Amino acid sequence: MASLTGHPPTERGGWWHEYVCPAHGVELEHVEFETGEFPVGGVPCSYGCRVDTPAVRGAWRVLAHHWWARRIRLLSYDGGGAELLTAYARLYQDLTRSGEHEQAQGWMQRGRLFHQALTDAVWGVPIAHAILNLAPNAALAETLPMLDAMVDGSRRARDAMVAQDKFSSNYTAWFNALGTVAGQAAAAVRGEPWGGDKEWLTGEHGQFAHLEIATGEDGWEWEASTYYHGFVLRAYLLSLRGADPADVPDWLDAMIGALAGIATDGGILPALHDGPYRRVPLALEWLEIVALARQFTANHGLDAVAAHARAEVGTEYDGLEDRFGGWFAGPPRSGAVQPRPLTGCYAVIRAGGIHAILDHGPHGGSHGHHDKLSLYLYGPTTPWQPDPGQVPYGHAEWRRHYKSAAAHPTIRIDGLEPNEATGVVTTDETSVTAEVADWYDGVRATRQVIAGDGYLVDVVRVTADREREIALQFRPDVDLTVEVGSGVVRTVWAGQETLYGYHLGVGVPVTRPGPGPADDPQRTRTVLDWTVVGTSATFCSVYSTAEVAVGVSGDVVTVDGHVHRIGGR
Repeated sequence: MASLTGHPPTERGGWWHEYVCPAHGVELEHVEFETGEFPVGGVPCSYGCRVDTPAVRGAWRVLAHHWWARRIRLLSYDGGGAELLTAYARLYQDLTRSGEHEQAQGWMQRGRLFHQALTDAVWGVPIAHAILNLAPNAALAETLPMLDAMVDGSRRARDAMVAQDKFSSNYTAWFNALGTVAGQAAAAVRGEPWGGDKEWLTGEHGQFAHLEIATGEDGWEWEASTYYHGFVLRAYLLSLRGADPADVPDWLDAMIGALAGIATDGGILPALHDGPYRRVPLALEWLEIVALARQFTANHGLDAVAAHARAEVGTEYDGLEDRFGGWFAGPPRSGAVQPRPLTGCYAVIRAGGIHAILDHGPHGGSHGHHDKLSLYLYGPTTPWQPDPGQVPYGHAEWRRHYKSAAAHPTIRIDGLEPNEATGVVTTDETSVTAEVADWYDGVRATRQVIAGDGYLVDVVRVTADREREIALQFRPDVDLTVEVGSGVVRTVWAGQETLYGYHLGVGVPVTRPGPGPADDPQRTRTVLDWTVVGTSATFCSVYSTAEVAVGVSGDVVTVDGHVHRIGGR
C-alpha cells in the first residue's frame, strides 16, 4: 500500500451517532476523511442535503480519526506508518492536554480525544496494534506518552464502571482491550516483557471475568443485540493477540456459536435489537471478527457471514482483515461450535428455505426494543421480514420509532407501547411456542411456530380481560403483494428468493405505506396490520418458498394434505 496523503483531523472528535441527517434520518455520507478537513459546505446525505453543524463536525472527526487508524494499521503490516504514528502521538498529546473532553454529554463516560471514553478505546486499539506490529523501532519511542495515557485512561474508565456497578457493560470490554493492547505495545517499544496479564485479562476485572458475567450460558451477550454482541466479541478477540485459544474460557466459543446460530445460510446476520440494519463499517467489523474467529476455533460456522460482509463492502475493500495471520499463540480449538436453535433470547426455526427467528427473551436494557413475540423471516439472502435495526442515536425521533412496537412484526394492543417483558418458551419435536403475559395490562399472548415439511405455520393467539383492538403486524423489507381470496389472504414477498404467505382468520390485513428498515427511514414499504376488535383473536399464517394448497375447517389447517390443529391452548 502506498504512503497516505492528507492528514488526520487536527481537532478532537465528538460522538459519531450525531452523523445523521436531521431531515431524513439517514447516516450522512462518508466523504473526505483522508483530507483531515471537514467538507466545505457540509457533508451530504443521500437525499441531497448538505449538513454543517457543530455536532456533525464532531461526528465527522470521529469517523475520520477511525479512517486514519485503519489505514495506519494496514500500512504497519508492510512495515510502514511509523512517521504517521509518531505524528499522531504528538497530536494526541496536544489535543488531550486539557484532560477529559469538556463537550461530552452528561450521561457519557468522558473521553479525552472524543466525547466518550468508549470511542477513545475503539480508536486506540488499532493504533496500538499498528505500533505493536512495528515494534521494536527506536522512532516509536515518541508514542510512549500516548500509549501510557491510553493504559491509564482505560484503568480509570474501567474503575469508574466497577464503582457504578456497571462492570458488565460493553464499555468495559473495550477498556480492557485498550489496556491490554496499549500496554503490550508500550512494552514492545521499550523492549520489555508485558506484565499486564492479570490486570487486563485474567484478574478480578479483566476480560475473562467480564466474559463470564456479560455472557449467558447460551452464548449471548446480555443485551441480546446482534451488534453489541459482535462489538463485545470483537473486543475480546482483539485483546487475545498472542494468547493460546486453549487458555481462554469456553464462553468465547459460545459467543461465536450464538452468531453462527442466527446467521442465514447466505450469511445475513439479522440486526436484532439496537444496531445498524446495513452499514459498510459494520460489515468490516464482521470481517474482522470472522478473520479472528477462524483462528480461534476451526468450527466457527461463519464463512457465509464473511462472504456476505465482503460483498457488502464491495470493490473498495482494502484487504486489512486478510493480514491477521498468526494472531494466536496456539492452534485453533478443534471442538465444534454448536449453534443453538433455542436460546434464552431467540428461537431459530428453519424449514424449506425459510429462516425464522422468534423473539422471546429479556428486553436487553437500553439497547432493547419493544419487539417481544416478533417473528422475523429471511431467505438465505433475502430479508423478507427483518428486524429493522436502528438509526444513529443522534436522531431522537427515528430512534424512538425503531425501538417501538410499531416498527416490528409483533402484536400491538390499542396502538400502545407494551411494558418490558420476557416470554416463557415451550417446545416439542416440530414447534416452539412463546407466551407473554402482562406486557399489556390484562393481555396474554402466545406465538407458536411449527416447522412443517417445507413450510412454516405461525399461530398467534391473544386473550384480553376486556374488549381491545388487537393487531398483528407485518413489516416487510421487500416488495409485497396482497391478494384477498375466499377464506384466505395470500401474500407474495419478492426478493432473490420468493416467499408465499397464506393468512387465515377473522378480518383482513390492511395495507398502508410505511417506513422500511433503519438504514433508510425514507424507503417506503407496504406494511400490513391485521386487526381484530374483541376479547380474543387467533391469527394463522402459512409460509412457503413454493406455492402450496392451504385449507381451513374450524380449528384445523391443512397444508398440502398435512394437518395442523390451531385451536386455543
